[in-house]
Order: sequence, then C-alpha cells, then structure tokens
Amino acid sequence: MPSNIPARPAGERKTRRAIVHLLKTEGALDSTRLAKRLRLTPMAVRQHLYALQREKLVTAEERPVPLGRPAKHWQLTPGADRLFADAHAALSLDLIGAVTKVFGSSGLKRVLEARSALQRARYGETIPASASMEDKLRELARARTEEGWMAEVRRDDDGFLFIERHCPIHVAAKAHPNLGSMELDLFRSVLGPGVEIEQLEQLIAGNRRSVYRVAPSTGVNRSTSAALH
Repeated sequence: MPSNIPARPAGERKTRRAIVHLLKTEGALDSTRLAKRLRLTPMAVRQHLYALQREKLVTAEERPVPLGRPAKHWQLTPGADRLFADAHAALSLDLIGAVTKVFGSSGLKRVLEARSALQRARYGETIPASASMEDKLRELARARTEEGWMAEVRRDDDGFLFIERHCPIHVAAKAHPNLGSMELDLFRSVLGPGVEIEQLEQLIAGNRRSVYRVAPSTGVNRSTSAALH
C-alpha cells in the first residue's frame, strides 16, 4: 500500500491511502462504492477525492446512470504511480543504458537473459515442480507481490487469471520492451509443461493492469479477446 501520500493528519493519510489502494486494485469506482468499502459517508469520501484531485493523483469521468445525473467514476492518474514501489526506476534505466552503450544490444540481451535465469532459480526454490498448477500460481503471486507487482490469482471459466496491478520496473520496461516481453517466457518456465498461458492486458501498453490467462494445455489456441471475469 502506498506510504508517501503528502503529509496530513494521520486519519486523513490513512483514508487517502485506502482510497488510492482501492482505485489501484479495482480500477475506476464511484464515491458511493468507495464509501461502502471504507464504511464512510459518500460526502466524506468525496472530500478526500477532491483533495487527491487537487494533488493530481486522481481524475474523474462522468458515466450515465439509468436515472438522475451522471455518476463520477474516479481513477488514478499516471502521476499516482509515484506512490507505489518503482524498484529504483531511474537507476535501472541508467544501468540499462550504460550496458547498451558499453556492450551493445546483444550485451543487453545477455544481461536480461541472465536476470530471467536468476528469477527462475529464485522462484524454483519456493515453487516445487510437482505442485499443482493452482498452487504454483498462488506461490508465484505471493513471490511477485513481495517484489512489488501486486499480484493475485482468480479463477476463470477456462482455468485461472494471473493479475498484476503494478509494475515496479514500469519506467525501464517502457523504454526497453524486452523487459516486459521476457516475463511471459519466465512464467511459462516456472509453470512448466502442460500449461497454456497468454497475455490479455499489459501495464506498459497503457492498461491499468497486466492479465494472463492460465489453463491446462489443450493444444488449441485461445483468443485474447475473450471476456475477463
């Protein structure tokens, strides 16, 4: 949960951290739903939202409702990314640039492959190859969350959805897409044979989360346009 909301009285900071966390994990919400989740009045929640809006951390979009005035749905701005772990984004970007300058693109590729190998080894220490697909996914989500990815597993009609709501290497991954594309290969390696995994959404492509569908292998390609649950 973000800890660097601008200084306010303790109660205000706690509430605003909770609002930011809900918008990060669930996407756009109106003040009524936020109020129910936080057990506050809609008016109190709106006051916090307007304060966060003045700080350019949230923005509102009006959506039509069956009766009455359009409802405001609130969501985080790109500026709110600074409230979440970035895994030393600037340093990572500088290091990647330095490696490319000294060793060229082929040298950077070797470094990224070595990073993936280290991740596979680290995950392999806590994710037994003999575990079920679900157990592997849940252990992977735990490990990724500890690294700042805000990961979770949800059941899907065809298997599971593996969801990451934050990218702690977002800045570096946007500048060097190979960082993001190698994650899919990493997951396939960790989950092992007999598992199909496809990416449905990607944070660095502008989506609010990265989503992977994971299911037992059937030998049939699935459409990435299938609806999420």
